[in-house]
Amino acid sequence: MGDSETMMVETSAVDTNTAAASDGSHSIAPADAPAPTSVSDAGEMVSSASSIQSADSLTLASNVDSNNMNATSVDVTQQETPDVMAYDSNENFTGNGATASTTENGVADGIGTAALHQPLDSSGLSAEEERLWSIVMTNSLDFDAWTALIEETERMSEGNILKIRKVYDAFLAEFPLCYGYWKKYADHEARLSSMDKVAEVYERAIQGVTYSVDMWLHYCVFAISTYGDPDTIRRLFERALAYVGTDYLCFPLWDKYMEYEISQNDWPRIATIYTRVLEIPNQQLDRYFEGFKELVASRPLSELRTAEEAAANSEAASQENEGELPPNSAEQSSKAVSASLKDAEELEKYIAIREEIYRKAKDSDSKIIGFETAIRRPYFHVRPLNVAELENWHNYLDFIEGGDDFNKVVKLYERCLIACARYPEYWIRYVLCMETSGSMELAENALARATQVFIKRQPEIHLFAARFKEQHGDVPGARAAYQLVHTGISPGLLEAIIKHANMEHRLGNLEDAYSLYEQAIAIEKGKEQSQALPLLFAQYSRFVFLVSGNVDKAREILVQGVESSQLSKPLLEAMIHLESIQSHPKQIEYLDSLVDKFTVPNSDNPSVASIDEREELSSIFLEFLDLFGDVQSIKKADYRHAKVFLNHRSVADSKKRHADDYLVSDRTKLAKSLISTSAPSVMGAYPSTQNQWAAGYGAQPQAWPQASQTQPQQWNPAYAQQAAYGSYGTSYTHPQVPTSVPQSASYGTYPPTYPAQAYAQPAVAAALTPGQQPAAAAPAYYPSYY
Repeated sequence: MGDSETMMVETSAVDTNTAAASDGSHSIAPADAPAPTSVSDAGEMVSSASSIQSADSLTLASNVDSNNMNATSVDVTQQETPDVMAYDSNENFTGNGATASTTENGVADGIGTAALHQPLDSSGLSAEEERLWSIVMTNSLDFDAWTALIEETERMSEGNILKIRKVYDAFLAEFPLCYGYWKKYADHEARLSSMDKVAEVYERAIQGVTYSVDMWLHYCVFAISTYGDPDTIRRLFERALAYVGTDYLCFPLWDKYMEYEISQNDWPRIATIYTRVLEIPNQQLDRYFEGFKELVASRPLSELRTAEEAAANSEAASQENEGELPPNSAEQSSKAVSASLKDAEELEKYIAIREEIYRKAKDSDSKIIGFETAIRRPYFHVRPLNVAELENWHNYLDFIEGGDDFNKVVKLYERCLIACARYPEYWIRYVLCMETSGSMELAENALARATQVFIKRQPEIHLFAARFKEQHGDVPGARAAYQLVHTGISPGLLEAIIKHANMEHRLGNLEDAYSLYEQAIAIEKGKEQSQALPLLFAQYSRFVFLVSGNVDKAREILVQGVESSQLSKPLLEAMIHLESIQSHPKQIEYLDSLVDKFTVPNSDNPSVASIDEREELSSIFLEFLDLFGDVQSIKKADYRHAKVFLNHRSVADSKKRHADDYLVSDRTKLAKSLISTSAPSVMGAYPSTQNQWAAGYGAQPQAWPQASQTQPQQWNPAYAQQAAYGSYGTSYTHPQVPTSVPQSASYGTYPPTYPAQAYAQPAVAAALTPGQQPAAAAPAYYPSYY
């Protein structure tokens, strides 16, 4: 039950087979009434939900299935577009001169509160229901548990509408895009309750998945089966088309609209629907044009004209005949022939106009079909999308944003945010696009849906919301967004603390900014072996130094961090950097004692840091000493580094060589040796390099850490270097070997690697002939450096 695709297919009341929709026997009937070209154009056609009144005298079969649809078949597996995004249809928001109408999309009326996650009296629950309720109350985003709970409730309480309502309301508050479950909910109401309740569920459904073709289709099928008033049904179709009539896969809804009008024998409406749908690029555009030609061939033009068109044509004819004398018999015969020719010309013109409309739509279709066919999953699912599909959405949005149709931009974003509802970057992009276009109400609407429904537990969207609100003058709202992250979404998140403190600093509340850091540090101190605590001390010290220039307080914070938490690389790196940018004297001896304690753990002083972290910190300290230390301090640190880490590097390089030799074929080895015999070796470039070092030292491989050894920080990558004061590089190398890479005098800007790996290992060198030794060693073992 964890697969929403399967569930949607199983519960769809509309059995779908797209091939049937294009069957020749339905060349006229399956014409989907196209949605207006712009939302504002459909303003007069869109009515509020209250316009559809339930008819108490009418009854509905317990299920609206494919048997009472008689025509349209829709492939639910392809059309599962649980759309979300449409907020109050009575509101019109303007952007760039165009209007976009929205209804409350993704927020179903009457649900969404914490109370919904409380089950009914446990005395009426089975043991399995109690277990599943416990799971979803603990983690309301556990989709599989929810679907299992729904299945168990339906099995145990098939006739209990109260329990069924409770579980569906709670589930759909968390996952409003699952249109298949809305349909199941409506079916339960039809079976156990009244038509009023069914209509109520459908109204809530289209608020939750406003841009779902299938959801609107189900609602229209229900209306056709329930309401006898054609105007009521037509108003519902027009509401639907105003939102999803331009969707590339909108043809099931247009087909159903066409089918209904055929049942009413309203040929002018059918012709009008064809004219509208031919304006819209959609998957079945060619079929609609063929259906239109068949319609024109099967019906006289007089039956296809609307009352307005007929009146206009009659007025034009009367103006032509005005002032003419009554014709004699010969003239009457001539006039009849002339009238016949005129009818043929009018028919040709009637068809030509719509053919031109079709050609323009085909031209538009050719520009977007590549994007549309790359959308493999247009519906919502909890499983992640693949990278190619995510990139396709970005590219498609780029293309549409480059045009001048604001309504198309809004609708494409709404479609995108069905499939990509769980990805913050698309919500953020939508908000920024609406902000840029001047549609602040749409921007705020999208942000509210993201933070309150779809990605409400992802800190990224709340941090964006805080920044967005601050930029628009809503400081209390920004503080509330940060506070929500601190207390509920992700307590202790360093990025949130940094951004919140920076905001308070911008607002002139420096003491409040300090307080944020101090409160976070106090909380982390209460945790056992907090990994965030050293980072907090490092960042707090940096913040104090940068905003106030108070070196003593910044140093005091770092010392407090050393005393309050276990030694860590970020904290020590911050201390080294702070000393490096201060005037003399430097606290070299104090730093050396801390580095020694961190890099040389023993039974009395265990270290949880990896050997790579300890080696990198030692390298950073060597760089610091190379600039600010004396000969004796450098000698001491050099000796410690060699003693602790050179043997580790020797073993690691030996393993690397062994793996390389094992993987490289004999043929490749031979090719390398033949090529390299004529090439100058790196060793040959520095013939006396090894003699510069003590015996046994120069023969060792490069001991300083490379860029690939950098350990990831425990917070957002954007703040990785900030915790260590930023200007220190993440990888340092000891300049043992001459290099052609230019070095900058500025601290922390050394090149990431040096070609010191060219030093051959003694064991390998002994196994090679004198002619092979210099050339073959480096390319075989370190190909990525040359």
